[in-house]
Amino acid sequence: MKHLALLRGINVSGHNMIKMDALKKALEEIGFQNVTTYIQSGNVFVETDEESGFSVGFKIKQEIYKAFGHEVPVIVVSKADLEWSFKNNPFLKQKDVDTKKLYVAFISKELSSSAINELKISQFKPDEAIIDRNRIFIKYDIGAGKTRLDQKYIEKKLNVTATIRNWNTVTKLLEMY
Repeated sequence: MKHLALLRGINVSGHNMIKMDALKKALEEIGFQNVTTYIQSGNVFVETDEESGFSVGFKIKQEIYKAFGHEVPVIVVSKADLEWSFKNNPFLKQKDVDTKKLYVAFISKELSSSAINELKISQFKPDEAIIDRNRIFIKYDIGAGKTRLDQKYIEKKLNVTATIRNWNTVTKLLEMY
């Protein structure tokens, strides 16, 4: 079974540096097959007999710590979930939307509909966000680098693990699945 593991916070601003070829080798050594990475920001496809995404993520997280000494959160996204995210991004329905401003925050657990209140989205206007189960669709007005509505804020407010990918990456990862 093929799994997509999204690693949070590697190779960003010189922190948690991991070479993708070294990661690939480490994961192959613990039994994953057909390990494929996409760009340096921690998008890894693995194949295994293990069906549980949670178990796969836990195994990857343990190996990263063992091999590289980094405590790296891992969220495993199924092909069905990635397809759903791709087909149901509410911001794509807006006229003349700039896909360079669209992002998806993948969350470690399902969120209640009241979680949007906890995020206090209104204080980030004109940035917008819509929660849907285990993901948050985000449209940044100026850009991801200039907002306070980031992964750290989401994690703190909702007590979850989150990792954010831009829309181009989401599209490419779905193609690679």
